[in-house]
Amino acid sequence: MINYQPLYNALIDAKAEAWANILPEQLERGFDQSRHGNLAQWQALVDSVPELPTEHRVLDADAVQIGSADDLVNDSENVHCRSEFIRLEEQLKSLHPWRKGPYNLFGIPIDTEWRSDWKWNRVKNHIAPLEHRLVLDVGCGNGYHCWRMLGAGAKTVVGIDPMMLNVMQFQLIRKLYGEAPVYVLPMGIEEMPYGLKAFDTVFSMGVLYHRRSPIEHLMELRDCLRPSGELVLETLVIDGGLGQVLLPEDRYARMRNVWFLPSCDTLVSWLKRCGFKNIRVVDVTVTSIEEQRTTEWMTFHSLKDFLDAENPQLTSEGLPAPKRAIVIANVM
Repeated sequence: MINYQPLYNALIDAKAEAWANILPEQLERGFDQSRHGNLAQWQALVDSVPELPTEHRVLDADAVQIGSADDLVNDSENVHCRSEFIRLEEQLKSLHPWRKGPYNLFGIPIDTEWRSDWKWNRVKNHIAPLEHRLVLDVGCGNGYHCWRMLGAGAKTVVGIDPMMLNVMQFQLIRKLYGEAPVYVLPMGIEEMPYGLKAFDTVFSMGVLYHRRSPIEHLMELRDCLRPSGELVLETLVIDGGLGQVLLPEDRYARMRNVWFLPSCDTLVSWLKRCGFKNIRVVDVTVTSIEEQRTTEWMTFHSLKDFLDAENPQLTSEGLPAPKRAIVIANVM
């Protein structure tokens, strides 16, 4: 079980007592096995994974690396404990599908659906240095980017994600890593108390277009930042000028929960209206089928199945294919 006391202390130090005081109750509710049909099974799986000692931890490479195959050597016989390797691989695959990564865990490469390292490489040279910062990652998935933020020097990283499978994948990875000031909590941003203003940097990557009210989400993000704090926002966009927005009538790339896709100019205007300053679009990239794809760790349909078979510049619904922008801004 993760010890959350260091997180409570970090929040108190950041003058976020309002959240530190209610977070234990939120975690108890979030991990209530009666509310999640598979949670007991997933928790038992994580509990069954042994704590494997290692000195090999790499958080600044494309694949987050914890341990190596050599750590699974039986010293008395000087041979690989092949059965232990196979068991760990089976335990990891039991938490399929793996969306965010890649990871390499004790010599087991986890080739996730997303090459999340590509996104990180597009972001990392444009943001303020993370050294000694309290960082929030909204909609963090299994925490891949949280580990990269810790590797970039962040003091404490808090990820939030309402999908329990993502949280349990993180729990397993953190157990293999050992104690670290990085946490993934089972909740959405709407559960965080109003007026927090505690975080030095807030990331929201791949979330905005899933929100029915993008303005409300931007206000929630602003509310989490301390004065002069930095927002790192990554979202789907469309080509076009000020005021142009795509609102899919039904699905977008076969996803039902996609709402507003603004042009970059429109997105900047939204941020201005919400009180952000120093707004800059630092990257616009078309999502490729090499960046998001089916793998043995995510065997369901992926991006190539969601595009028009004859024109990959369109989705299967005939809408513009996914294009993502990274925007960085500060609060007043």
